[in-house]
Amino acid sequence: MKIAITGKGGVGKTTLSAILSYLFASEGKKVIAVDADPDANLAQALGVKASDIGTIRPLAEMSQLIEERTGVKPGTTGGMFRLNPKVDDIPEGIGYKTNGITLLVMGKAKVAASGCYCPESALLRRLLKHLVVERDEVVIVDMEAGIEHLTRGTAEGVDAFIVVVEPGQRSVQTANTVKDLAKGLGVKEVFVVANKVRNDADIAFLRDNIKGMNLLGALKFNQSVMDADISGISPFDRAPEMVNEVQEIKRKLQQYIS
Repeated sequence: MKIAITGKGGVGKTTLSAILSYLFASEGKKVIAVDADPDANLAQALGVKASDIGTIRPLAEMSQLIEERTGVKPGTTGGMFRLNPKVDDIPEGIGYKTNGITLLVMGKAKVAASGCYCPESALLRRLLKHLVVERDEVVIVDMEAGIEHLTRGTAEGVDAFIVVVEPGQRSVQTANTVKDLAKGLGVKEVFVVANKVRNDADIAFLRDNIKGMNLLGALKFNQSVMDADISGISPFDRAPEMVNEVQEIKRKLQQYIS
């Protein structure tokens, strides 16, 4: 199963990504968790120790590797470089292993001008397509509030595109924008997971405002998730109620795409 998760900042997409990663890993499945959000926090949500997080280098900052695979130094604009670089050995070579999960941190390609296609971006996009289209593992991609790293070929290989929302107009607006972008890349169905839900009125608000998307389920506001973040512990280990809620969302998702 290949799952892409997005939503505006702070809605809880990284929490959902981490718990889903642990649920699949607990079944004995090989899991690759991809942090494709420039504001990388997936390692913390997976409970990786702070001392180890500092050793995880984002792929976009691996200048030597990027030059080796694309034929051009990072930061270079214009000119010619390989658009289809070798990436199949990257997960095993640089991925951080934790509790049956391989974590890859993509990082953000730094370009000289808006819209410029650079060697870093070429490598990141090729790797993501390889993970989604050509690998057998469960792949869970924690994305920013957009689809920067996706191409049409990658998006069409995603089994489930999930937008995490919270009750509020701004979150809903982001979800509807992401839905349109995803559909434009060939994503057939966009799912929604509601987070920080307080009552039935919140659910009703989201149902009334989320158009053309399937509401998979809801996660209640949970203080334990905040406590886990403060303690540097994964919510999978500290928030059992939310883990049960995510387990039910996972069950429904597997029914939809089976």
